[in-house]
Amino acid sequence: MRSVRALATLDEVELGDHVCWRVDPADAFAEARSYVADGALYGDKLVIVGSLGTVAVQRDRLPTTSVILDLPDLADPDVMLAAVRREASAAVREGFRSVRVLTGQTPSAEPGGAEELLARELKLEEFASESGAIVVCAFRAAQWEASTLEQAACVHPQETGTRAARPAFRMFSTGTDSWGVDGVVDSECAAAFNAAVRAAMRRTPMVKLRFDAVEMIDAAGMHALVDAARHLPERRIVVEGANEIVRLCWDLAGYAIADVPVVMAA
Repeated sequence: MRSVRALATLDEVELGDHVCWRVDPADAFAEARSYVADGALYGDKLVIVGSLGTVAVQRDRLPTTSVILDLPDLADPDVMLAAVRREASAAVREGFRSVRVLTGQTPSAEPGGAEELLARELKLEEFASESGAIVVCAFRAAQWEASTLEQAACVHPQETGTRAARPAFRMFSTGTDSWGVDGVVDSECAAAFNAAVRAAMRRTPMVKLRFDAVEMIDAAGMHALVDAARHLPERRIVVEGANEIVRLCWDLAGYAIADVPVVMAA
């Protein structure tokens, strides 16, 4: 099981972490320098996705082996992930321990930009989980709507930085098309949960959700789950590991019927 936790600084990252870094402008360059220096210490290859300015990195501080991916087509999540995977494969051949990815996230004015962001983050989350790479996503909080940043934080197992507080829930990769959910899914975070599940369902007809670490899901959370499943036609969600109280609430809410495309497995 991957470690779901808050980090005091980027010095605490571990292999397989996917971190939401809420950048504090006052110490951004110091944090980024430390992250880069630790990569050299542990034998990781640094891969930067986006411009150096968005990730608070100075070019003269970069190891000569670093790779900067700053191309217009990287806005496409599939293109971006393919490029990162290529660098990860190259790093193994070159004798590095792993890749240490630092990506700068900037808001999009395009319709559906928030959902595209979540789709991108979930792809990075799967990559970190399966490869053991370290992925840090930098968000300058002042540039983002609070609701969008909240949604983004929920699909990172770890977080650090300005006003970083544990989200009510987190969704993280547990395998191909399989996602663990940790925490509480209630009315305050139901919209974020709905958006995260919808993003996960975009490219597969069936998604598995592991509820082993879900403490509670209220009526708003259950509605958000069903709404996400119905958002795209012919999609299905299988929930596994839910505790007895969650399964009972699901039955009492009337969702354990054939026309609801969510199965609450025993």
